Amino acid sequence: MTSTSSPRRANARRLILLAVVTAAVVAAQIWYGNRHHFLDLRIYVNAVRWWANGHPLYEFAHDDPIQGRLGFTYPPFAALVLAPLGVLGFRASIVLFVAGTAVAVAVTSFWLVRPIARRHGVPLWFATALALPLISTLEPIRETVTFGQINMLLVLLVLTDLLLVAPRWPRLAGIGIGIAAAIKLTPAIFIVYLLITKRWRAALTATATTVAASLLAAAVSWRDSWHFWTEALWETGRVGHPDRIANQSIFGMLARLSAPQEPNQVVWVALVLVVAGYGLWRARRAALAGDEVVGLTLTGFAGGLASPITWPHHLFWFVPALLVLIDVGLGQDSGKRKPWLLGLAGLCWATVTVSVISLFELGLSRRLFDTGPQGFLIVNWYVILTAALIVALPVRGHLLAAPVLGSRPSTKSQPALAAATTGSLDAC
Repeated sequence: MTSTSSPRRANARRLILLAVVTAAVVAAQIWYGNRHHFLDLRIYVNAVRWWANGHPLYEFAHDDPIQGRLGFTYPPFAALVLAPLGVLGFRASIVLFVAGTAVAVAVTSFWLVRPIARRHGVPLWFATALALPLISTLEPIRETVTFGQINMLLVLLVLTDLLLVAPRWPRLAGIGIGIAAAIKLTPAIFIVYLLITKRWRAALTATATTVAASLLAAAVSWRDSWHFWTEALWETGRVGHPDRIANQSIFGMLARLSAPQEPNQVVWVALVLVVAGYGLWRARRAALAGDEVVGLTLTGFAGGLASPITWPHHLFWFVPALLVLIDVGLGQDSGKRKPWLLGLAGLCWATVTVSVISLFELGLSRRLFDTGPQGFLIVNWYVILTAALIVALPVRGHLLAAPVLGSRPSTKSQPALAAATTGSLDAC
């Protein structure tokens, strides 16, 4: 009697906790609302319609009261991918994007949560159901939805490539990353990740896929392709003002410090080489030690810091970073907890959810908090937090020895890296 009632009581407590957390998150999301009204999705739809009507793609402009004239900023292949939106129309595109983002968040969260739940003996249904509403509050996820951004599709392509395709069908590894890089250039940092972890075939496949997709776009519209690669790509002002608080990259931080002057290019390059270079070095060590998730997370952070423009919705990588901090903080084989990692996880979740970047929009006094050390901390918080995580994010190597998301064992060299990918997506 006791043995059966105890699991029931545990499940009852879990259901109560889920109900409370979900209700609180739903209430918070309704209160916060949609403050961006699918602005980026509107630009996608109108730009591809403009293009379909025979106009040059990169002459399209959307007048924004805050950022001025905004155009289509992605490579021409992205326009091919998004072209059906011009036929569907704006409202139908909203439904498609919201549903697609929700599915991508659910799938990637399941992949990331599953091995952690197994290691700590937590029911998978409970761990996933608890993680999803909490993940949905993070600003990168919230902004992706409310802007109508394409980011979660790119994340899904990258994670599918590294965690599912690579261990099961290694000859196809790199295709997802290559497609993502052809749609939006920022995922190309993961080609660098493949190179520094000596996955030459996958890196070549990713590069060839990106080139092939770009050539396909050029075949459809040579003029637009030429204009993008020779002119539009280098016009950073096309995506908004780099000194805006929302630009959480090293370049954005320097632009705010030097405004109204342009940032010193030598200083920017030097900082990128040091910070992003260290992040990629740690990413390589994590991958070779057997922790693919930490490797790709550090790579995503390094790419965000190195890019001239990094908006909050680009920083999905806070999600796996949080889960890793919780995983290690709860204790490993010895059962010893690491409270400081749990504290760091709590700080990350709280500040990325409340979004210190948006505190001024929520009523924080600019007169009191927009200058001095506190002002610097607030307006550059994601840069600071990302750099801190590049240093502090732990590598779990030995925890991944048992297959968790498994596939066929690898008989090739680099056994630790093979173990990481082999243990990535069991029965996914």
